[in-house]
Amino acid sequence: MAALQELAHYLDELLEVRRYEDYCPNGLQVEGRPQVRRMVGGVTACRALIEAAVAAHADAILVHHGYFWKGEDPRVVGLKAARLRLLLAEGVSLFAYHLPLDFHPEFGNNVQLARRLGLSVTGGLAPDGGPDKGLYGTLDPPLAPTAFARRIEEVLQRAPLWIDGGGQTIRSIAWCTGAAQGFIGLAVERGADAYLSGEISEPTVHTAREAGIHYFAAGHHATERYGVQALGARLQADFGIEFEFVDVPNPV
Repeated sequence: MAALQELAHYLDELLEVRRYEDYCPNGLQVEGRPQVRRMVGGVTACRALIEAAVAAHADAILVHHGYFWKGEDPRVVGLKAARLRLLLAEGVSLFAYHLPLDFHPEFGNNVQLARRLGLSVTGGLAPDGGPDKGLYGTLDPPLAPTAFARRIEEVLQRAPLWIDGGGQTIRSIAWCTGAAQGFIGLAVERGADAYLSGEISEPTVHTAREAGIHYFAAGHHATERYGVQALGARLQADFGIEFEFVDVPNPV
């Protein structure tokens, strides 16, 4: 068990939230009961996840996609009101970490996905070599694109959309989870054989074909399930908090 404010400070420091200029507030977004004994984790703070947390008698929820995004309607009405009303009525706190949970070197979605897919990290994808635009590395041993697509499906339980870049073997690869299809240009500049992300857009197809790089859209939700799980396991070890990850299916 941990005090709510102690837990909030611990997570903020661990994930270095002050480093990031994000699209939403990171950290404790909704304040509930002052003590946390049981926590539910998930990708997005949707109604189904909140209901699962209430059913599990959780004191707090930990997600990657929380609330209060820049550019959204700031009014507490409609679906937003219904979600917040349920959290507040049940005294359930909400922790949300967006970019800090994508790029953290231990708990980040990118690092966690690499471990599951057998990708070796050699550096960051950003021009300065940093991790804040994804990672770059190798596939060891190298695989044919069809074999790598099968591995993705086996691990994520979701068939990726593969855009054939023409090469017969994937040795070098870049990746960034979620809606990071726009970083494919950085992967091309690095000379990667393949680029993997969560989502895809219409221009991505042409870039992949014309640049000769394989592109795998493996799902926004599917690629971002693992950071929360790794972080929850850390909280279990450090605070003795009961943690359960609830996967609300999402085909995107």
